[in-house]
Amino acid sequence: MDAQMRPLLIELGTEELPVKALPGLARAFFDGVTAALARRGIAFEAGDARPLYTPRRLAVLLPKVATEQPEQRAEVLGPYVNVALDGEGRPTRALEGFAAKQGVEWTALERVSDAKGERFVHRSVKPGAATAALLPEIVAEAIAAMPIPKPMRWGDHDYAFARPVHWLVLLLGNEVVPAHVLGVTSDRMSRGHRFGHAKPVWINTPEDYVDALRAARVLVDPEERRARIVEQAEQAARQAGGQARITGDNLEQVVCLTEWPKAVLCSFEREFLAVPQEALIETMEVNQKFFPVLDAQGRLTEHFIGIANIESRNEAEVRKGYERVIRPRFSDAKFFFDEDLKQGLLAMGEGLKTVTYQARLGTVADKVARVARLAEAIAVQVGVDPALARRAAELSKNDLQSRMVNEFPELQGIAGRHYALAAGEPAEVAVAIDEAYMPRFAGDDIAASPLGKVLAIAERLDTLAGGFAAGLKPTGNKDPFALRRNALGLARTVIEPGFALPLDQLLATAAAAIGAVPSGKDNRPVPADAGELYDFILDRLRGYYADKGVPAAHFNAVAELRPASLYDFDRRVDAIGQFAQLPEAEALAAANKRIGNILKKADIAIPDAVDAALLREPAEAALAEAVEAALADTDAALQRHDYVAVLARLARLRPQVDAFFEQVLVNAEEPAVRGNRLALLRRLGDRFGAVAAIAHLSA
Repeated sequence: MDAQMRPLLIELGTEELPVKALPGLARAFFDGVTAALARRGIAFEAGDARPLYTPRRLAVLLPKVATEQPEQRAEVLGPYVNVALDGEGRPTRALEGFAAKQGVEWTALERVSDAKGERFVHRSVKPGAATAALLPEIVAEAIAAMPIPKPMRWGDHDYAFARPVHWLVLLLGNEVVPAHVLGVTSDRMSRGHRFGHAKPVWINTPEDYVDALRAARVLVDPEERRARIVEQAEQAARQAGGQARITGDNLEQVVCLTEWPKAVLCSFEREFLAVPQEALIETMEVNQKFFPVLDAQGRLTEHFIGIANIESRNEAEVRKGYERVIRPRFSDAKFFFDEDLKQGLLAMGEGLKTVTYQARLGTVADKVARVARLAEAIAVQVGVDPALARRAAELSKNDLQSRMVNEFPELQGIAGRHYALAAGEPAEVAVAIDEAYMPRFAGDDIAASPLGKVLAIAERLDTLAGGFAAGLKPTGNKDPFALRRNALGLARTVIEPGFALPLDQLLATAAAAIGAVPSGKDNRPVPADAGELYDFILDRLRGYYADKGVPAAHFNAVAELRPASLYDFDRRVDAIGQFAQLPEAEALAAANKRIGNILKKADIAIPDAVDAALLREPAEAALAEAVEAALADTDAALQRHDYVAVLARLARLRPQVDAFFEQVLVNAEEPAVRGNRLALLRRLGDRFGAVAAIAHLSA
């Protein structure tokens, strides 16, 4: 290793840090340290370094850090010569004051020139400080920059942190760097597992850190803990003849709860499997951070896996504890489910008439009636049985009155599916009740069944129209009705299955359906503007397409046309993407931009048709002939919305378009000729504009 580079270790030991905040805190600490080193010009090589952390520590381990700063060069500009020197060349007060501030005689200053003239400048070079001398302030600076919304205070001092701090390891090479941070003094003594290795852990050099803690029953690398958890959970599930259900969020939290994870295979009474498995899984994952075990068909088994934070000498007792803690919740879920089945889904719906959906939008029953009408109308347009659509909508909110959903709000729709099946409703109706909530979160799938898609669209149309009518439009980070998420969910559910629905009409219908509420005329909603709702959805689509790699110019080219159908919008975006790959695209986009500008400045009435008798130049005659042929060739493709074919055919016009602009004066002196040429350009521009405003593709 270079003699001027040393490994650096910073470990901040704390009480148990907040689980969900832990990765972000670790990343902020790591980034803060590296940024502070960079600001001071201290060279370092991060290599594969990344944040290291456990519930009780945040650590930065860099393989190479310079032991001192480079020379610190400074340049301070002073007054201009005409101000600094008098007529006899003697220094003025301005120059003397500047020199004194820099700690030198004015004769030691240098001169530089800029656009305003010659001026004095003080240049200095100071030796770089030792990294060890700067590390205390670097650590303090990184800690101060960490995002801690609710810092804790302990003892009788005035500093605070996410949790009380108990130790600090600060090593540069094999030397301890003296520092005092948050009430603790640095040394080389870390701490092992709270129960598995209570003794202090000597860290000889930063390179020894990970191995030394591993020997003390602490896996400080979160990736190592994650891999160990997955491996052990999968192995335990195989022992039970199934497979572990390991979701990213649950796994991340278990990683942040443990220092030395150990999987423990557990089980519960099979009678609980009569309860909807989603409720049991919710309890295991959300409340206890356990991993359910599924069979080959994805059904829940009576097994689950708990992750202990220690290798117990009496694992049976750990198992009993895990099994004991979920049994009351499972018993409650079974009781709620059984009682709900006795009541029945239809009876649950009666209570919706007394539940306020929103003060200005009536009851939940009012919303259900609106959604049912929308669903019925949408079903006709997409080939779904309208009677089933109405039935699914009428039952879609009944489970909100169930004991199960009251205890497990996340099961809205899911519980309704189970209760609908138990009540003998058609399977597609039961599935649609569940799928109406999809996508439930970012990245979730849309509804799978046609009926589920219809109900999901109707539900979101009413939510958006109602939210805007009630004055609940999102502002900043506030979005109480999740209207942004609903807008994107609506768009995806229309686009991805290829539903050619007239969005403008549906929005107008949904807005019109929002009527007065019983509370009186002073509390009536203000009817939402369908155009404003459309713009709101387009704004959500902008991010949707950006995530798919669609350039903003392509999106804007289509958005300018405001297609009534979002599926049609999507087809146009796809066509623009393919057109942009053609060698003719850039020139034709520029030509369309030019055409648009010419037509805007036209000072005469432009004829509706091109008069062949007024075509004076060979180039304009050739373009007119080519345009008419292209129009004839693309009429059918345009009718069937084959925008790729339309643009591909129009791309073949480039030679004639280029020749026209090179050889023809559009603004001819003779008004009839000028108008005829403008008519020709308008016919060309209109056909391109029938697909998108491709001028946006021109830089």
